[in-house]
Amino acid sequence: MAGTTVNENNVVYKTLQKAINEAGFDFSLEQVLAEGAGKEKRQAIETILSVYANVADAELTTRIYDSFIVQLTEAYTKEEILPQNNAVEVFAELKRRSILVVLNTGYDRATAQSIVDKLGWKEGDPIDGLVTASDVPRNRPNPDMIQFAMQRFGITDSTAVAKVGDSAIDIEEGKNAGCGLSIGITTGAHTVEQLQVAKPDYIIRDLGELVGVLG
Repeated sequence: MAGTTVNENNVVYKTLQKAINEAGFDFSLEQVLAEGAGKEKRQAIETILSVYANVADAELTTRIYDSFIVQLTEAYTKEEILPQNNAVEVFAELKRRSILVVLNTGYDRATAQSIVDKLGWKEGDPIDGLVTASDVPRNRPNPDMIQFAMQRFGITDSTAVAKVGDSAIDIEEGKNAGCGLSIGITTGAHTVEQLQVAKPDYIIRDLGELVGVLG
């Protein structure tokens, strides 16, 4: 969602970086993006601490996560949140083609819903659904969120689904779900080079390109 269809200037990862560093670390935003992007945020903290500090501490992870949620809630009340370039136009074109638009995210339900509400988006207009990390038992790169969306809308053929995301783990999620297309986009967390590691079917630089890719 954030970075792909929502432009929030990486506020989530800047806030995550701040919450982790307040616990006694000194990670750069680039490090946080490299290992945390696209993941459920508790999982992101665990990965960042493990990779860069060789730390595995459930209590510390919980303290950082709780601080992060408080700070992020405050940040989202202040920061400007906008649709990603061409997002609303693409939603409208996909609806015209009878293609469902379902957002999925590594945010918990409360955080994701607050972003959608701030944008004035609702299920039915301009999106068809929202699936969050707290709606499923397993998160990316597991396929649970995509499968949850498929079940909700009665889709049985995963090759009829296109997954679009701004991080390598998004691409892995799409492949693990058996999606017909797994598409990277460079408007968010990861660069072309970082996305290419997950071997996406396409990499686009603007959401407007998606219409042409889908044909």
